[in-house]
Amino acid sequence: MIRKLTFGLTLSILAAGGAAADCAFENDVPIKVITSAFPAYKAIADNMQECGNVQVELDQEVRTKSAPALAADPALYHISSVHNGTIVPLLNEGTIRPLDELVAEFGQDLNPNQLIRIDGKIMAIAFMVNMQHLMYRKDIFDELGIEVPQNYDEVLAAAEKIEQAGVVDYPLGATWMADWNIGIDFNNLFVGYGGTFVNDDNTPAVDSEAGRKTLEMMKKLAAYMDPEYLVADATYVQQQFQLKKIAFSNFWASRAAKMDDPNESEVVGLVATAAAPAAEPGGIPAAMYSWDGFAIAKNISDEEAEAAFRVALEGGDAEMVEENNDLAIWLIDGFEPTEMADGAIATIENGAKPTPSTIWRGLINDAIEKNVVEFMTGKKTADETLADIEAAYTTSAKEAGLL
Repeated sequence: MIRKLTFGLTLSILAAGGAAADCAFENDVPIKVITSAFPAYKAIADNMQECGNVQVELDQEVRTKSAPALAADPALYHISSVHNGTIVPLLNEGTIRPLDELVAEFGQDLNPNQLIRIDGKIMAIAFMVNMQHLMYRKDIFDELGIEVPQNYDEVLAAAEKIEQAGVVDYPLGATWMADWNIGIDFNNLFVGYGGTFVNDDNTPAVDSEAGRKTLEMMKKLAAYMDPEYLVADATYVQQQFQLKKIAFSNFWASRAAKMDDPNESEVVGLVATAAAPAAEPGGIPAAMYSWDGFAIAKNISDEEAEAAFRVALEGGDAEMVEENNDLAIWLIDGFEPTEMADGAIATIENGAKPTPSTIWRGLINDAIEKNVVEFMTGKKTADETLADIEAAYTTSAKEAGLL
């Protein structure tokens, strides 16, 4: 069954309320947590651990590790970070529990847009929205007289001008590591070109003009990047910015604040954000947005689930936001958008689409990742790549009962 997710997104500027200095309750139930490893989750993890008896693993591979870990009985973790995509296999395997009763008892301070309802039940709590949007060295753009690119033709023109000036090692950066990272960037461009991943009957639709335009653009962009782009994850690109090696990138909003961290960055005050460029002039941004939050394992006791839920709420409370306002586009009371949030807000306002939460999305993503890498390394043509994506998806979709 394809589950449908309802998520009403509103970005609102809310006044910070009073916050306790520590956890609002003393936790005496051992709780294990696995979350993504970007800075916003590190802040949440620190707040969770104030409650006591909380062990947190920050792991960039939570996407692949949480599904089998929560399928164990008892589950290996009580809490897992989730987003639009990673929640799907957990739902399909029935390894996370509805949170309606816990929300009713303990979640009075949650905003409505934090409640992720699937088939009518609250299955996750969202803390933030995340997406890729434009980050650029405003000092370089000003020096060279470059306008902020509105579409990818302008991205290429800006990259060429920066390369000719020789002011950085590489004009562009991109999270194109040869795994889910490069798949996300293909997806963003593909949607920007008007592509549809599957038809109404769940048959694949990637082998299309939009698919060819996406691959062609990725080849053009690669010419302005570090030749080792297939090892470039978010931390790699973040450090390229911080060490003055690149001038701009369509990059994760959750990393924006680290550009101004004087403890690790040489570009403090030099990086600005803007809406993700459109794939084509006049189009929507070539970036999809998602929510990030947490889910609670099903295969644990009710006592553990209650403690886990309360710990998770403490992780994402107003105190945490007040102390870490710039680390994310928070959906939590107290968030006050700064200039570094401008790119994310503009991307949504310009018509960016939400990342779909469906069974087919995970299957098509798996097919895209491997085959796009082989295209970028010259092992496949564009036609072969798109045909192989559809063939791989078709096999998986039949196994999953979608076809």
